[in-house]
Amino acid sequence: MSSQTYTGTISINSRGLGFVSLPDREEDVIIQAEERSFALSGDVVEITLKQKQPGKRQEGAVVRVLEPAHSEFIGVIKKNEANTDCPYYFQPDNHRVHIRPLLPEVTAADEGMKVVARIKSWKSPHTEPIGEVVEVLGKAGDHETEMQAIIRSGGFSQNFPAVVSKAAHDLYERKEEIFAAALEDPKRRDMRNVPTMTIDPVDAKDFDDALSFRTLENGQVEIGIHIADVSHYVTDGDHIDLEARERGTSIYLVDRVIPMLPEVLSNDLCSLRPNEDRLAFSAVFKLDSEAGVVDEWYGQTIIHSDKRFSYEEAQTVLDTNDGPFLSELTEMMRLARLIRQRRHKHGAIAFEQPEVKFELDEKGVPVRAFTKTRTETMLMIEDYMLLANQHVATYIHKLCKDKGKDAAFVYRVHDTPDPEKIDELSIFLHALGYELKNHKGVVKATDINRLLKEIEGTPEETLIKTATIRSMAKAVYTTKNIGHYGLAFKFYTHFTSPIRRYPDLMAHRLLRRHLDGSNISGKEMAKFEKLSVQSSEREIDAVRAERDSIKYKQVEYMLPKVGQTFTGVISGVTDWGVYVEEKESKAEGLVRLASIKGDFFEHKASQYEVKGQKKGKSYRLGDEVKMKLVRADLEEKRLDFELV
Repeated sequence: MSSQTYTGTISINSRGLGFVSLPDREEDVIIQAEERSFALSGDVVEITLKQKQPGKRQEGAVVRVLEPAHSEFIGVIKKNEANTDCPYYFQPDNHRVHIRPLLPEVTAADEGMKVVARIKSWKSPHTEPIGEVVEVLGKAGDHETEMQAIIRSGGFSQNFPAVVSKAAHDLYERKEEIFAAALEDPKRRDMRNVPTMTIDPVDAKDFDDALSFRTLENGQVEIGIHIADVSHYVTDGDHIDLEARERGTSIYLVDRVIPMLPEVLSNDLCSLRPNEDRLAFSAVFKLDSEAGVVDEWYGQTIIHSDKRFSYEEAQTVLDTNDGPFLSELTEMMRLARLIRQRRHKHGAIAFEQPEVKFELDEKGVPVRAFTKTRTETMLMIEDYMLLANQHVATYIHKLCKDKGKDAAFVYRVHDTPDPEKIDELSIFLHALGYELKNHKGVVKATDINRLLKEIEGTPEETLIKTATIRSMAKAVYTTKNIGHYGLAFKFYTHFTSPIRRYPDLMAHRLLRRHLDGSNISGKEMAKFEKLSVQSSEREIDAVRAERDSIKYKQVEYMLPKVGQTFTGVISGVTDWGVYVEEKESKAEGLVRLASIKGDFFEHKASQYEVKGQKKGKSYRLGDEVKMKLVRADLEEKRLDFELV
């Protein structure tokens, strides 16, 4: 074993095998179970490399843990049949955490409870640690308990610290005074006389954005994209701001929203509610008849929303050609379609993923699963938000360039895909009978769009979209602009949701600074970069929590349906079985190879299929199948099917 050490993050799979990726090596270093020391999955560790065996992967050993990933764990208290000295142990929900800490202080009454626990002492890597319970969340399997566990696992909290709640309450008490001060700002434009509306989901409470519309004397139209002026209420570095930084984003679980800002702000003070004067930060565009931007203005405003539409209500007005704001909605939709067509022509990728929703009973149990239908009014709002985000970022760049300065701003960037991943995607698509035009893994966005058009309405549409999304880079926040590949924009930011995303709040503050002509120092930009990285990480945590809540509800929805037969699509093929996705609920489960009757099936990795050795029957990725649900395990969030 060499004496030189290397630093990296260890990930441990469910079988206990560790992998550490090092910057100068193509392949991860393998860490066998006996060489893990005290490392847990996600820890930053120092490792040494072992003598490499010919034809085998490089192995290593953990010397020490430099930065532990976990200070606490969520899991269930279980009866310890194997150890009478300590009758109970803790089973973490996270399957990658391989330890089972012993709990000497718990009693029979605690068995089956979902708890937050931490390691109290851990003397040897060859024995289980001693743990202690920090907080009891409730009985495992109860709806509220499981939702709280998901929230806590992501490092989020439903409740705000007392100091933050008090600060929000104080702002609310001073709302008239704050509003009056805003009216005194000579730079703030009064737009209360312009017809204005919000169009949101039917159950929305926080109204981030509103649209205003008027026809000008020269025949052009003016469209105002008005965004809640959170920055006027929440000051950089105050109690509310520091909490919002930590949260980074609001989280949308199946049954609730965990807001980034206290509800008195998100649902009331900052929210662009109908029939009330509100403060906004606006992007106001003059458009010609072809939806080309002729003129633009950015700044803080006062608006008055005349109407609160749900997406469906606005769609009904357009479909029936009857109802409030018919002429405004009709023209806004016509222009939005032109904006959308132009965007796609320039290479914006049209990823439309089906979103699964649940109808819950009074106990939170899902009684219906359905795919959310997308109305064209949703797309219209998206078109105008993208227009504002793109033009704000472009405007800042031009403003700074004209002054000979670097553009001090927070961008939302999306890198070009990794050529290796595109090569893998091409092989995968070829096996399904599709071709993706690319040159040595370099692919044009227009060619991805061509593929997405080709698969529309086919059984494998969702599957191919998912695989294509996975081959893309992740969009992140940063102060260093590289453009947005997926949207085919040279400059792009997030400006339109400061109630629920911290980077949008930063964008508002920086935009105001640029409009005021104030200097932004390098030291400040280093702070903004750090907050951008942190926001990108919190976004990943939030997405994981949202997916976990959906996965839990999918399994819970299927629980009473064990024994029933369903239609599904093969969504994954492995050495141990095929994964199938049920059509209605999008719930995914495993069909073990050993359970497929009538033949011995083996995995053909390059063909993305399993094939019977005797009869040659094959099951391929994307195939539609009939399957029977044989097991639903809520604790493991797992479904097992058999093919019919």
